[in-house]
Amino acid sequence: MSTQDLTDAEFAELDELLAATPAPLQPLDASMLDGYLCGVIVQPRLIDVDEWLPNIFDYDGGRLPESADAAWLDRITALVQRRHAALNRGLVEDGWFDPVILDIDEEQPPEPLPEGASDEERAARDSYEALGPISRALMPWVAGFQHAVLCFPELAELPDDDVATAMARLYRHLPAETAEEKEVVATLDRAYPLEDLDTAIEELVATVADLADLTEEARYRVDTIRRDQPKVGRNDPCPCGSGRKYKTCHGAN
Repeated sequence: MSTQDLTDAEFAELDELLAATPAPLQPLDASMLDGYLCGVIVQPRLIDVDEWLPNIFDYDGGRLPESADAAWLDRITALVQRRHAALNRGLVEDGWFDPVILDIDEEQPPEPLPEGASDEERAARDSYEALGPISRALMPWVAGFQHAVLCFPELAELPDDDVATAMARLYRHLPAETAEEKEVVATLDRAYPLEDLDTAIEELVATVADLADLTEEARYRVDTIRRDQPKVGRNDPCPCGSGRKYKTCHGAN
């Protein structure tokens, strides 16, 4: 698998391919996908592509129909795997990567809520509008990371305060809905102030690198093989019951 990162043209192609996901599935966009891949990489276990790939095509857990175009799926898979490999290489070798952060036009008002919007939808819109411009720019990426954590909860379940703190440093860019969440954000704003978007991106990347370091030992741990029965010596009787020594029976090979 090539670890050469995608070009700008390939990122744009990937975004268009994802947008062509068959309805009614709601796929991740390029920025959310980037956050999702990082959320997969920093898990405390290695996750196979066949396990994490399906989740990029629908935020709510839907699955692609069998009728999905094979060439379309092959191209997406190739591009996504290359980005995954490049992100992993960057974290392992440099402790760094360049996240895909989309430009937000602050002068463009958000689309109005549809008529008959629920109270939950209105509350979500209010929470989003309460975010500052920096968090609005980073929110799609962080939402993708959160998607990975929801799909693979092992990271959030780690009994490690440093992991919990690092995740809070990322989730500060999601809408805070409770008084507790708002207090956490205020605490982080004091401890990790963000002067501008560039500073916020550096903080985001450093946080992901911290998580990768915190989970590295668990992720690459090799479990010790446990034998159900004591090891048989070469001069011991063969367990098969032949009466011969193990070295001249089943241990001869």
